[in-house]
Amino acid sequence: MATENNEKLQSLTVEEKLQNLYELQKIDSEIDKIRTIRGELPLEVQDLEDELIGLGTRVENLKKDIAVAKEEIAKRKRGIEEATARKQQSEEKINNVSNSREFDSLNKEIDYQGLEIELHQKKIRDAQRILADKEVALATAEQTKNERQVELEAKKSELDGIVAEYHQREEELSVKSAQLATKIEDRLLTAYKKIRHGARNGLAVVTVDRNACGGCFNNIPPQRQLDICSHKKVIVCEYCGRILVDKYICDYDGSIRKADMEAMESSKRKSRRGKKTEE
Repeated sequence: MATENNEKLQSLTVEEKLQNLYELQKIDSEIDKIRTIRGELPLEVQDLEDELIGLGTRVENLKKDIAVAKEEIAKRKRGIEEATARKQQSEEKINNVSNSREFDSLNKEIDYQGLEIELHQKKIRDAQRILADKEVALATAEQTKNERQVELEAKKSELDGIVAEYHQREEELSVKSAQLATKIEDRLLTAYKKIRHGARNGLAVVTVDRNACGGCFNNIPPQRQLDICSHKKVIVCEYCGRILVDKYICDYDGSIRKADMEAMESSKRKSRRGKKTEE
């Protein structure tokens, strides 16, 4: 069945093949425009969602660090209370010592507990600095997270609006593109897709406009333009490799050619009037 269909497509005239290719290009270009309108929004939404996940993790880690710092401060305060109590006990005992050995021992204990208190106080100051830094970092992270959340909701709303507006049209065009692709023989369709994939603007079939390729804008020699207009063979641009057609390739009712002729006649009349005015 596929072979039979391909043989049928091969029997089409070159002009019909070019018309199908150009019609397919117009549909695919319209789909490209819709996707361009949608633009980078999906990527921006994804980036914001990823950033929010990262910010959420940072907030949770900072909260854990704050909890650890607070626990460290509480632990050191308990250590100060215990060291102070032991120091006081030693100071009370020192007044009732019976020998110098016990006196020296209690003095050492008092000194040791004094050092313990100083160490705990130092650790508290260190923990308080860490706590202050982490609390500032947490406030900044939470503020940034809230801002990104608002931004994400706005982007999602914008994206949803664009998707809703163009979704149906894009689906309709995609169906038309798929249907039209079945009217083009495999060899030409493969070439079309390959050129389109390699082209920055997605144009694989372009018209000759003002004696130049509509894709790369390089000049097309007059004889080559005549060959293009004859619709006798598929001609590609020697510079960019795009398939070249004349702008009347799909002018089935002659309306485009007629409009061009009228515009040309109008321009000639204006030119003649201008010359008469000068005379």
